[in-house]
Amino acid sequence: MWKIVLSLFALCARITLAGPAAEVALAGDWQVKVEAEGVVATLTVEQPAIVRVEAEALPRLPLYAPKAAQYARGAKLNGVRAQECTVRHALDPESLKVMDTAGTVTYTRGRDYEAEAGWGCVGRLEGGAIGADTPVRIAYAYGTMRLDAVVLTADRHIALRRGVPHVSLPEPPPLAAGERRLASIWITPRLARLTAANLFPVLETAYPEPPKPVPSVAERCLPKTMATLKAGGRLRVLAWGDSVTAAGYLPDPATERWQEQFVRRLRAAYPTATIELVTEAWGGRNTGSYFNEPPGSPHNYQEKVLDARPNLIVSEFVNDAGLDAAGVAKHYGRIRDDLKKIGAEWIILTPHYVRPDWMGLAEEQHCDDDPRTYVKALRTFAADNHLALADASLRWGRLWRQGIPYSTLLMNNINHPNPFGMSLFADALMALFP
Repeated sequence: MWKIVLSLFALCARITLAGPAAEVALAGDWQVKVEAEGVVATLTVEQPAIVRVEAEALPRLPLYAPKAAQYARGAKLNGVRAQECTVRHALDPESLKVMDTAGTVTYTRGRDYEAEAGWGCVGRLEGGAIGADTPVRIAYAYGTMRLDAVVLTADRHIALRRGVPHVSLPEPPPLAAGERRLASIWITPRLARLTAANLFPVLETAYPEPPKPVPSVAERCLPKTMATLKAGGRLRVLAWGDSVTAAGYLPDPATERWQEQFVRRLRAAYPTATIELVTEAWGGRNTGSYFNEPPGSPHNYQEKVLDARPNLIVSEFVNDAGLDAAGVAKHYGRIRDDLKKIGAEWIILTPHYVRPDWMGLAEEQHCDDDPRTYVKALRTFAADNHLALADASLRWGRLWRQGIPYSTLLMNNINHPNPFGMSLFADALMALFP
């Protein structure tokens, strides 16, 4: 399934079609007016689908944990689950009803149980009527997302194509031959009415690749790697990172992780070279976590990174996003010095975009410039130290211009890219090579 979705997103983002951008404007709560190439139409958009769950059975409820992460304060309702997390605001709070298994006793919120309704989590309360081993039945309703497409048809009509609904990963609809996608309409869960934040006109059909410099970044910053590739030698690549590099959540990690996509393309570009890929990744951790691990631990920095003796390291650490410029200088300066000692070359990946509220973004449009201090510091550090920087952040920041709300690529609705999102890292990496 995800190979199909990857292809659909690739079609949305990468096939360059001629034509000026369409004008898309609100024309009512659920209507949009679209004008493109002299054709005008007003379209009615279907409201978000509401799914009703009458009897979700849980063998027990955990204690409500008010100090835990919001998506982990209780049992996650299946309807709003996004992998290990949940989708914020998908649950209709008024619909939540916790009962005994027969449905004859309705428990009281605030006395028997508590809910983090914004994130769809429920937990029992001490002293309430729900015991530690009491099975319960829960009824609730939740909304789904959809990514509809406004298209110009082959016979020059403007039409609306309905996307495939999903609580967190709406799929763009396939287009017929000769159709041009003009805009995406992003229907979020329980949306009350359309606003400008739901309208994503297609302003560009692909990331605007700049002309490659001569010599290329790889030729300037990775001379040993390039010499090995051109000579058909053996290159050992170490992908080092956090859960985005481990990526066990993907449908097929062996082919869909960013490093797998990158090395597959690199092998195709340099077919006479033997390229070995090694992955060292630790979910939920950052570079500091590696530095702090003692000898003999599964993720000791010296043993698992430096002693792996890679020729080329590619690092990805979205979990370093809390570092300021001084923190980047300290952590990445240490890595720089250590890699010089073992003769390894280094590519630094800038991170993908994560939940907008985690990044200080009010919307998923007009977000080309990554606001995170960490990203700015990485760019400066790489430039000052003549290191190769694969700037994936730039590509994520322009997805809105391609009609793609970037959070629709996050499989846990927070920070885990789907296969297409992973391909943007590979794009950024391959852009370094001639």
